[in-house]
Amino acid sequence: MAEELETTEVEAPQQEHEPEPPALDPETAARRAAALAHVRKFGDPVLKSRALPVERFDDTLREEIGRMTAIMRDGLGIGLAATQLGVMHRVLVYRIGEDASLAALVNPEIQWSSSDSETVEEGCLSLPGIHVDVERPLHVRVRARDEDGEEIEIEASGLEARVIQHEVDHLDGVLMLDRTTREQRKQAMRALREAAEAARAA
Repeated sequence: MAEELETTEVEAPQQEHEPEPPALDPETAARRAAALAHVRKFGDPVLKSRALPVERFDDTLREEIGRMTAIMRDGLGIGLAATQLGVMHRVLVYRIGEDASLAALVNPEIQWSSSDSETVEEGCLSLPGIHVDVERPLHVRVRARDEDGEEIEIEASGLEARVIQHEVDHLDGVLMLDRTTREQRKQAMRALREAAEAARAA
């Protein structure tokens, strides 16, 4: 359970979760579009559902993690939860930076959150084109299991801590819109409606 937070406002966010990529070459753009087609979008009830703990650590789970990793990579994301693919398992994957190693957390639990927090703009593969300010603790300690069932503990700070919290929220059926201000949520909902209407008219 996270501790009560002390708000620290940040006027100019230094990082954002799932930033919009720059102009892509046609091959990369096509690969990204194919990957994002597998990601459940806002309005899908699975995104508001709580995932179930993983009980079997076998080749099926490892294949699932491999598929999640490929979709996250091709979708140019830095984190992905199983529920975003319609799989109700408590599994998330993330990678902070191209040179960083991939991390897969099974049955993650946030054991501790720092009292100091930061407000930073976030995006999400399930809400394409939407960015909102979200306040989160700067540091967390997470216990989980790896793909083989071995217990692991991670102490994360900054962007890594934010990504883990964002993806654990997904596993709990919580979206970043649930953690932003009422005004930003209204603006995001308006943008989502307009995008849906434009898609229907196309």
